[in-house]
Amino acid sequence: MANLFTRIKDSISADLHHMLDQKEHKNPIASLNQYLRQSEQEKEKVRKLVDRQYRLKDEFTTEYIRAQELADKRKKQAEIAEKAGETELHAFAVKEYEEYQARADRMKASREEAGEQLDRLEQKYEEMKRKLKDMHLKRMELMGRENIARASHQINRVVDEISEQPFSRFAEMERYIEGLEYRVNNAYYRSTFDSKIAKLEKEMEASRQAE
Repeated sequence: MANLFTRIKDSISADLHHMLDQKEHKNPIASLNQYLRQSEQEKEKVRKLVDRQYRLKDEFTTEYIRAQELADKRKKQAEIAEKAGETELHAFAVKEYEEYQARADRMKASREEAGEQLDRLEQKYEEMKRKLKDMHLKRMELMGRENIARASHQINRVVDEISEQPFSRFAEMERYIEGLEYRVNNAYYRSTFDSKIAKLEKEMEASRQAE
């Protein structure tokens, strides 16, 4: 059952990545954004490595100081034992002094090497951050150009539509209103024609009788 769920998850993930790849292919800005996100993740990993190198250097320093203190202590103790004629104690102190001093020398060398490595790592890390910053700024410039291009395209499309369709629709609407006005006026003229003729007829009759 677990294998089945794994295959289903992998299949869905593959389909999703394929869909995203197609989308990014159509939109280079989206592809650039994805690349920058991945680069930021890598930068975060490098930052953690730099922090770890700092801790290692500090640990080497701590171990060096501790070993050097023990070496100095055993050296002093060896001198005391030698002066006291304690051969066995002197031999033990000398042996431990040599071991602690060897450890201190090794930790000192490791600390110096870690410091040099840290310096090189920091330089590369700063260079990475600068380049990523430049890429972010370049992306902003490209996004600005893309916005202008999209806005200009949208404006041109709307202007073209306004130039072609609405004015022709206004002309069509104007002809429709003119026709409507003509029909209204014509209907009114017809409705008042009989009364006008009757009035003229009465006026003419009254004029004849007055003669």
